[in-house]
Amino acid sequence: MLKKLLLLLALPLILCGCNKNCAQTEITFSSWGSVTEVQILNKIISDFESENPDIKINFIHIPQNYFQKLHLLFASSQAPDVIFLNNLYLPLYASKLEDLSDYKDKNEYYPESLRALSYEGRLYAIPRDISNLVFYRNKTLVNRTPATFEDLESIFNNCKKYCISFEPDVYFMFPYTLTMGEDIYHPEKSVEFYKNLEGKYAPSPSEVGSSTLAQMFLEGKIGLYLSGRWMYPKISEKADFSWDVITFPGIVPLDSSGWAISGNSKHKEEAKRFVDYLASAKSSEYFLNTGLVVPARIEVSQKIDNKAFLEAIKKSKALKVDKDFKKAADNMNREFFPAKH
Repeated sequence: MLKKLLLLLALPLILCGCNKNCAQTEITFSSWGSVTEVQILNKIISDFESENPDIKINFIHIPQNYFQKLHLLFASSQAPDVIFLNNLYLPLYASKLEDLSDYKDKNEYYPESLRALSYEGRLYAIPRDISNLVFYRNKTLVNRTPATFEDLESIFNNCKKYCISFEPDVYFMFPYTLTMGEDIYHPEKSVEFYKNLEGKYAPSPSEVGSSTLAQMFLEGKIGLYLSGRWMYPKISEKADFSWDVITFPGIVPLDSSGWAISGNSKHKEEAKRFVDYLASAKSSEYFLNTGLVVPARIEVSQKIDNKAFLEAIKKSKALKVDKDFKKAADNMNREFFPAKH
C-alpha cells in the first residue's frame, strides 16, 4: 500500500520530466542583441528548458531603444524576471534589482568585470563579457607599436593623414582622459588633445561622410582604428591587407554586460537557476565562438583567438558611473561635439 502511495505521489514529477506540457513556472527574460546573439540565446533557452522542464522562458528581444523600453516596463511593474544589462545603465536600476553579492562563482570572473557590475558595494549582475577599446592596426600605414602615450604622439607626427580614427563621442575620448589622469566628468586637457585629432591626424565626421570609420579602415585609409571586440569578425573577414590588434598605450575604460534579476520577481529561485545557466562555462563558450565578445569568465576567455584582447584587460579600468552618468555623457557630447549631438 505504501509503495502504491509513493508511486502516485511521484507520478506527476515523472510525467513532468517527460512532457513539456505539464504545469510550468514561466519567467520572462529580456535582452538586446544581433541576429547571431539571439540565435545563441534561443539555443541556451532551449537547452535550459530541456534540462529544467518545470520552467518556461518567455524571451523578450528588444533590438532597439532597449533601455527606454526597459524603463517603461519597470515603471509599469512589468519588469522581466531576468534582465540583460550593462554597467553604464546599471546604476539607474540598482535599487530595483536583486543583490547577487553572494553568487558562488565570483572567483571565476575577472575582478574588474565584477566591479563594473557592482554599485555601492553590491553586485547586481553576473558578467557575460568584458569589453574594452583596442587599436586595429593597418601595418602598412603604421609599422610601429606604441608602448607609451608619447610613442603614440610620435606616430601621429610621423604618419600620413588619417593616422587614427576619430569618433565624436566622449566614450572614445575617455582612453585619452584616463591616460592623462583626468576625471571623466571634468576632462580638460584631453578634450583639447582629442578634438585636435579631427581633420589633422584623423578624418573629420564630414570627411567620413556617408561611410563609416570601419569601412574607411577596411579600405586602407586609417592606420589605427579604435574600436572593440565586436568588430573583430567583420575585419577578419573583409580586410585584404596586413593588420593586427594592439593595445592602446594607456588606460582604457572597461565595460561589462551581464545577467540581472528583478527585485520584484515573483519567481526568484527559478530566475536564479536560469542566470546560473546563462553564466555557465558552457553558455560562455557559445558567446566566445561568435568572435563578438570576450567572455568575463577567466578560464573561457583564455581560449580567445587573439591574445591582444586579454592584454587589453590588464590596461583597463571600470568607469565609476552613477545614476547621472548617462545624462552627464550626453551633456558633454553636446558641449564637445555639437555638430553630431
